[in-house]
Amino acid sequence: MTISEGQSLPEATLLQFGDKGPEQVALADKLKGRKVVIFGLPGAYTGTCTTAHVPSFMRTRAKFAEKGVDEVICVSVNDPFVMKAWGESTGAAAAGITFLGDADASFTKAIGLTFSAPPVGLIDRSKRYALYAEDGVVKVLHLEESPGICEISGGEALLAAI
Repeated sequence: MTISEGQSLPEATLLQFGDKGPEQVALADKLKGRKVVIFGLPGAYTGTCTTAHVPSFMRTRAKFAEKGVDEVICVSVNDPFVMKAWGESTGAAAAGITFLGDADASFTKAIGLTFSAPPVGLIDRSKRYALYAEDGVVKVLHLEESPGICEISGGEALLAAI
């Protein structure tokens, strides 16, 4: 079942590369009592993800803060090493975006947003989406029909919706 507006995000443990290496991050701790934007995408270093989706949140990060958003989080079915390198290489980590890996796709599966494209090596990856949650409850969800498109899931479209 796909997550929808009005539902609570599931408990999940994601991965982040910290000062001492990979660290587990309880998503519930990031959500409790906070306003959070989460955007999910098919994969680090892939075309649309790198050239459109991540840059859209870099452009809008400050405007989300003005609306009271505490954190903007990028989630992808990748390991924390790749997510760290990607966040640094795009400049998005320096722009204030948190990069969390969903290495086994458990979070992505729990919210019903996986897809696979075996011919290009994408298995159990995340559909492209952006959501806004308050205290863990999804208030706005923008889900793209195709993983190669970044229109309604971009930073500007989500910002306009909250």
